[in-house]
Amino acid sequence: MNTTHDNSKQLAARRQALKAAIGELGDLRPGQLTARFRKCGKPNCHCATPGDPGHGPSFSLTRAVAGKTVTRIIPAGPAVAQTQAQLEEYRRFRALSHELVEVSEALCEASLKQPPAAVDAAKKKGSKKTSRPRSRTKSKR
Repeated sequence: MNTTHDNSKQLAARRQALKAAIGELGDLRPGQLTARFRKCGKPNCHCATPGDPGHGPSFSLTRAVAGKTVTRIIPAGPAVAQTQAQLEEYRRFRALSHELVEVSEALCEASLKQPPAAVDAAKKKGSKKTSRPRSRTKSKR
């Protein structure tokens, strides 16, 4: 059997697996989660002590929307873990979609290397019936 044909089958199977994996993704969101510590400015507060990290952490999610940076505060607790999971799922989506494009491009290239008859035969899967020519008589009305 032709190695190009075998490679095309493997690529097509990988493409289907990638589509299935993308379909199984959970909630996702882009951005960067950052923990921040702040100093309140009160002279008698513990955060005024040199070397003290300050109050916090407070968490913010930052991402670009239409060319502008948008920041959203994420409440401490379970919301932080949930947001981290959503960010990880987004990174997974990006990796899967990147690979899907690469595999699709390789399939497109492989189809260009196949002889035209093989491509046409692969596309045509209809019945073997041939159509009969119509009569040229016109109906009288």
